[in-house]
Amino acid sequence: MLLLLLLGVFLLWTLSKFFYIKYWSEGLSVSVEFQDLSIYEGESSSMKETVINDKYLPLPAIEVRLATNRNLKFLKDAQVNTNASDQCYKRDVFSLLFHQKIQRTLPFTAQKRGLYEITDASVFGFDFLFRPGYFCHFPQDTKLYVYPKQIDTRRINLLYQAITGMILSKNRLHPDPFEFSGIRDYRKEDPIRQINWKASARCGELMVNQYDSTTSASLTILLDLTDALIYKYEDLLEESIRITSSLSHRLVSQKITFDVISNGIIPSTKETLSCHFPAGAGKIADLNQSLSCIDTTAETASIDTLIENELTSGKNGHTYIVISKNKTATQEGKFASLLKNGNSILWVMPMYGSELTTYKNDIFNLPQLTFLPWETTF
Repeated sequence: MLLLLLLGVFLLWTLSKFFYIKYWSEGLSVSVEFQDLSIYEGESSSMKETVINDKYLPLPAIEVRLATNRNLKFLKDAQVNTNASDQCYKRDVFSLLFHQKIQRTLPFTAQKRGLYEITDASVFGFDFLFRPGYFCHFPQDTKLYVYPKQIDTRRINLLYQAITGMILSKNRLHPDPFEFSGIRDYRKEDPIRQINWKASARCGELMVNQYDSTTSASLTILLDLTDALIYKYEDLLEESIRITSSLSHRLVSQKITFDVISNGIIPSTKETLSCHFPAGAGKIADLNQSLSCIDTTAETASIDTLIENELTSGKNGHTYIVISKNKTATQEGKFASLLKNGNSILWVMPMYGSELTTYKNDIFNLPQLTFLPWETTF
């Protein structure tokens, strides 16, 4: 009797192993997707994990393993079986009966700007005696753009006011001949071509046409992400990216034409960032997606290269917003060249509070260069 019992157990063990090896992954599917296409740095979202066993063979236990950006922090119960090293690794165990579907929602917070992707789900299976050794994987294609955190509105307002002040001041020097606003008495500094001869004849004295300046702006934001020193200033680079994103939001809302150019590298294309916004009509989401993907650890060209490229464009009466933490020996000469032809520069420099006095006393003394120290606090 005992021998028959042992034989039956052995037969059951052999058959279960045979059927599990052959059919355990048949009808099994695993899918993972982020619930949002994009969020801002520091915001929360969720991930939906779906496992389906579409067959009559139950699966006593399978373990699904995922890997994504290490700055993703799972919340509440989703923290279980999570490990962060070079990436964020997540393990979940499922037990499925025949023709069963299980869906789980995993909340998380994106702690840092970046592109969060999941490209594969690895599945490890255990048979009825919970013996391991079964493996398959399911390719995934889901991504989440984590946009740069937006700067405090009040701080961006001050920066925007500085920009518009420079533009208005420049426009007063260059009135628009198509914006006629009235007639006034002649002054000796007025050009002869502005004299209104008919009005002068009626009034018995010289009168001139008066013109308003237009408020159309010609702007370029130069985002410098060079960090060539041994000691890295990643937080200052991240602040530079946040300033660029937040300022661009404001300029788009005001329907101002501008460009954003950077030496930051986008890994997927191996190219630098360049976006154009015609009268605010560009898609700010495209810029934020590019800013999300920039790798601040990649080797970049210096800001001098950006300026040299602008010098070849031959722009006149242009306003440049330089967002850079760097001050180099050659920078003053490059800035001086860029300031020719009626151009102006607003230099926004992210720095630590302890550096404010040092840089205020040691900044370039160039006409049409406005220096704006930006204290970065964390």
